Amino acid sequence: MKGSIMSVRFALALLGIFLLESCSSNGLRPVERMVDVGTHRLHAVIAGEGLPAVVVDGGIGVRSEEYRPLQERIAVETTVITYDRAGYGLSEAGPLPRDSGTEADELRVLLRELGVPGPFVLVGHSLGGLNVEVYAGCYPDEVAGLVLLDPPPLAWLLGEGYPELLKLAEQMTDEWQEAADRGFGSADIQERREAVFLQMIASEHREMLDKSAGLAEEIETFANVPLLVIASGVPNPMLGAEAASYQEYWIEQSRILASKSSRGKLILVEDSTHRLHIDAADTVVESILSVVELVRGHR
Repeated sequence: MKGSIMSVRFALALLGIFLLESCSSNGLRPVERMVDVGTHRLHAVIAGEGLPAVVVDGGIGVRSEEYRPLQERIAVETTVITYDRAGYGLSEAGPLPRDSGTEADELRVLLRELGVPGPFVLVGHSLGGLNVEVYAGCYPDEVAGLVLLDPPPLAWLLGEGYPELLKLAEQMTDEWQEAADRGFGSADIQERREAVFLQMIASEHREMLDKSAGLAEEIETFANVPLLVIASGVPNPMLGAEAASYQEYWIEQSRILASKSSRGKLILVEDSTHRLHIDAADTVVESILSVVELVRGHR
């Protein structure tokens, strides 16, 4: 898990700064907004011009700023929106539990409040992939294309195989929750703020293995929506002796997922870790833009 939430960013949020601007490398001016989604506010960044708009939902524990280089490159060609889920970055904490259905609904409200027209090309990394799958399943008319970066293997989330890795995942959830509980009791305001973040990701992780996986399982097909599933080939050494076998299993699960659309395709990046947006940035950008162009060609 990366460092703490910076106090200066929280100060800005608490002061009610709704609109911030900064210059990007391509000369366009991205706009930052705090958007009320009903129960809390989410931080979003909009860059570029044109349709379809690309929307990026990140991995668990990964703040949107990590996807900013990706956003800047895609913004040369079209509108791109990155955002922080509840409790991440500048975004306020949201109601528990944090399952993919809740987060897909909050993203939908966010996009409506931003006023960017759909349908969208949704890009989801890791847990974000599960979220945008659920979004596409619930609101198919609002989705023009999907690009999924190493989405979690659904069959495993539902209890198929590798029970020791499932125990490891559950242990990780417990550790995040315990750290959050300790932080809430701290006299240090920074530690209490970090506790909010840890509570959010603990809930996301817990629900990923439960309700979120169940919601994704209910999606039988993405019909003919353009769907690219980009899989990494480098095993995670933290998974021990089962790492290589599990990576092959994960790739096969990604292949099955890609088959849920008549226009689905698996792209395997053999030399990339799970951080595809960093290790294989060129492939990710080219893949996203290929879907954008495909959608434009059918308008």
